[in-house]
Amino acid sequence: MRLATFNLLHGRSLTDGLVESPRLTAAVAALDADVLALQEVDRGQGRSGNLDQTALAADALAADEHRFAAAVVGEPGGRVRPLTHDDDGQDEPCYGVGLVSRHPVISWQVIRLKPAPVRAPIYVPGSRSGLVLLRDEPRVVLAAVLRTPLGPLTAATTHLSFVPGWNARQLRQTVRALRALPAPRILLGDLNLPAGAARLLTGWRPLGCRPTYPAEQPRIQLDHVLADRQAHHRLPPVTAVRTPLSVISDHRPLVVDLG
Repeated sequence: MRLATFNLLHGRSLTDGLVESPRLTAAVAALDADVLALQEVDRGQGRSGNLDQTALAADALAADEHRFAAAVVGEPGGRVRPLTHDDDGQDEPCYGVGLVSRHPVISWQVIRLKPAPVRAPIYVPGSRSGLVLLRDEPRVVLAAVLRTPLGPLTAATTHLSFVPGWNARQLRQTVRALRALPAPRILLGDLNLPAGAARLLTGWRPLGCRPTYPAEQPRIQLDHVLADRQAHHRLPPVTAVRTPLSVISDHRPLVVDLG
């Protein structure tokens, strides 16, 4: 079984700044993942061709199961609003996370996380680089109970806050919520936390330790595949870990093979 997590940066290339669906399709197909977690995903956004990027990723992997979970309605960096319920924003541009699986899904669950109550300084690269005070956004966890050859398995994805301390709180909240779903449990996503902190906060085992950000010359691991304690006895061992350079995004995907 191959697991992967990838912060898409809504499919944008750092080379020319363009978002082109063939690039996204090629980037996802190259991962050849059985379970793929996606963050910074668009649905119906003009900046990415008004596409459902999660559905596009599922087509690239020939995967029958996929779902998108919006964190906000609107375009990040512009006017956005939180969702009032899971079906909100169906006909509006949305931004959030996605989960794609080649294995059948028994059930889905969405967990909503509140934004940090304060603005936080964020370094913005580019010609006008520097620190900018940004308001945090609501976050979302998307979990699926999968029917796999190894038995039932819970896979979840999220993209946590960039605000130090608040992301730790969100991670603990996520782990508590996932305990209600069948073991073994795997959390994949951009946690905006380094590997050591993610391991200490959850008590879960990292299945791959590699720097993933920034893409060109990764120095820190923000993207993780974490397994709960029961996974150690119920899943095959890790046989390979990769962070291939992609044609899109400012993150590298993290790919873990179980064999």
